[in-house]
Amino acid sequence: MTHAHLTSLVLSLILLIIIVVLQSKGKNIKVWHMVLRATYILIIITGGVLFFAAYSIPVSYYFKSILGIVMIGFFEMVIVRKQKGKRTDIFWIAFSIVLVILFVLGFNLPQGFDLIK
Repeated sequence: MTHAHLTSLVLSLILLIIIVVLQSKGKNIKVWHMVLRATYILIIITGGVLFFAAYSIPVSYYFKSILGIVMIGFFEMVIVRKQKGKRTDIFWIAFSIVLVILFVLGFNLPQGFDLIK
């Protein structure tokens, strides 16, 4: 299930990049945005399965779950604020920080991958 979770996250990041590029060209992003929202559902479902698959749930799992939901919020804030023509600088910075924290937590939790090997 870890692979499905990571794949859906990477797919969401790719879709975010596609949406931002299309927005900067003035194209309609409605369909792409709906597909991105469908990947949110995949992320939440696979994350929930990973969360409840843990034998005992340490605090770091709760923290990662909350940050994951915040991350989805940042996805939406970046897209919608850009669509309305508002500044998104601070949201991109927050998005990047939360993304790095999520990857570090995800790879260090017991169900994650060992990147050092």
